[in-house]
Parts: sequence; structure tokens; C-alpha cells
Amino acid sequence: MTDTYLYAAVGLLVGTMVGLTGVGGGSIMTPILMLLFGQSPSVAVGTDLLFAATTKLVATASFGFSRRVDWPVVGRLLLGSVPGAAAVVFALWLTRHTPKAADAITSRALAIILAVAAVALIFQTPLQRLGERLVSRAVVKAERHKALLTAMAGLILGVAVTLTSVGAGALGVVMLVALYPVRLTPDRLVATDIAHALPIALIAGLGHVFLGQVNFHVLGALLLGSIPGVIVASRLTLRLPAQVTRILIGLVLAAVSERMFFG
Repeated sequence: MTDTYLYAAVGLLVGTMVGLTGVGGGSIMTPILMLLFGQSPSVAVGTDLLFAATTKLVATASFGFSRRVDWPVVGRLLLGSVPGAAAVVFALWLTRHTPKAADAITSRALAIILAVAAVALIFQTPLQRLGERLVSRAVVKAERHKALLTAMAGLILGVAVTLTSVGAGALGVVMLVALYPVRLTPDRLVATDIAHALPIALIAGLGHVFLGQVNFHVLGALLLGSIPGVIVASRLTLRLPAQVTRILIGLVLAAVSERMFFG
């Protein structure tokens, strides 16, 4: 019973963070499940994927982002992310008889992707400016290859999210900023990223369910705290500046990555 309350408290904390900032759910929850609660990397990732899918669904409904989603961009991302997610699930199925090897790969991949996400969050503004300069210099050429580049970004996200449960928010936003610095305004950027993250988290999560890598007791306890947290937090008017929030989360992810690499 005590563990249930602890998991619910963690769910409340992470759900509140998602409601206030829109990012940080997957990148924070998986390390917490591993480092604080001792869950294996594979089970932590699988549980967090279903947790993220449910939390993002509630956050999307609460924020009312559906009218701001750029569905053509979502479609381009899915062209790459769905095959990427399917490929990772298949690879995990092939390693199902060697769980230690699978956990080692997942743990190291998680440490790497957390470090990349930290850099992406901290330097999102310079990356956006770089994207704007590139677009302004070669608009026609960029548009000609934009669909392919977006599908490739989706492929990277699909692999990263399915393997580590991290990337849909932090990396997804940065990639969309670099690819569509003019087309996607801030509200449409977040809405489009969440709309793409939902099906990928769900597909990847169901893949982990098939592999038996989801702890449903832990999932239920996490959602018990996170759903009220994300609903209340998303309706609060007090918010930190976006750049400050990104940098703070980026520093946390960098510290967690270092802990997983060397701890």
C-alpha cells in the first residue's frame, strides 16, 4: 500500500510538470522508475509509454489543442515514426529470451537520448534561429525536401520513443522548430508535437504490453496521481518563462544522464 502512495505521489509530480510545461513526462518518469523504484529498464520504458500516452491524452483535451494541430506535418512524421517504432518492437521481441542484454541496451540508449534531449532543450532558441536562417536562404530547396526530412525526423523519434520512452516531447519540439520555424507558431508547434506523440506512445506501449514489459499495478498508481495533477496544472495561469523551463528541465536531464552513464 505504501508503494502505491509513493507511485501516486510521483505521478502527481510528473503530471503537474507536464501540465505546467508541456514537456518532461517521459524523460523524467523512466529514470525515476529505474533509479528510485528499481524497475528494470525494459519494464520502466514500457510502463512509462502507456503512462505518457494517457497523460498526454488528458493534457491535450485539457489544453484544447486539437484545433491547432498541423495534420499534414503529423502525417509526414508518422510515415517515419510508425515503421521506426515497429522495427524496435520487433528487435525487442528477438531479444526476449535475453532480458539482461535487452535491459543493458535500453539503459545505455536511455542515457544517450537523455543527454541529447538535454542539449536540445537548453539550446532550442539557437537551433530555432539556425532553422530560420537556413529556410530564409534556401526556401525552395528546403520545401522540396521538407517531406523527406520530416519523415526521417519521425523515424528517429519512433526509434527513440519505443526504445527509451524519451524524445516525443523534448526532441520532437526541437526537430519541428528546425524544420518549420515559420509555419508552426508556438501553440501549433506544441499541439502538433503532442498529436504525433500520442499514437507513437500508444503503439510503442502496446508493443511492450505484448512483450510483457508493463507493470499495470505501477501504471495504475502513477495515473491515480498524474491525471488530477495534469488537469489542475494545465489550468493554472502562473507559468515560468518557456526558456527558463526548458533550461531547468535540460539541466535535470543532463544530471540524470550522467548518473546513468557513470553511476
